[in-house]
Amino acid sequence: MSAAPDIGVARVYDDAPAGGGRARLLVDRLWPRGVSRAALGLDAWLKDIAPSHELRRWFGHDPARAAEFARRYRAELDANPAAVAAALAWVAKGPVTLLYAARERELNQAHVLRDYLLGRPDRPGPPPPPPREELP
Repeated sequence: MSAAPDIGVARVYDDAPAGGGRARLLVDRLWPRGVSRAALGLDAWLKDIAPSHELRRWFGHDPARAAEFARRYRAELDANPAAVAAALAWVAKGPVTLLYAARERELNQAHVLRDYLLGRPDRPGPPPPPPREELP
């Protein structure tokens, strides 16, 4: 049995780790302000997997909307198999870090996406861990 996929989550404004063999994937629809491509050390920009503009604006990182945001975003992911397949292809190659720009470190799409990818039946590796507890 192979090991569970290694999918990390990091904020683009945090220092990038040196080397490590992890693919760095930006999962925001908009490019982060004040960050150059070279400074980000990016392997791919998967903007098609980001939440829709409407969903992102509705959510606004409001903790009261977190559970509903996660539900709606998972529905958008279900309806976007090409973008999910692209992300899963990176996961199959080895460790990845999903990058986001939001100030909020826990209530953002990167965490929902990570849990979604780990829960996919077609992802590489053993069964996923139990889902993260939804924040209120």
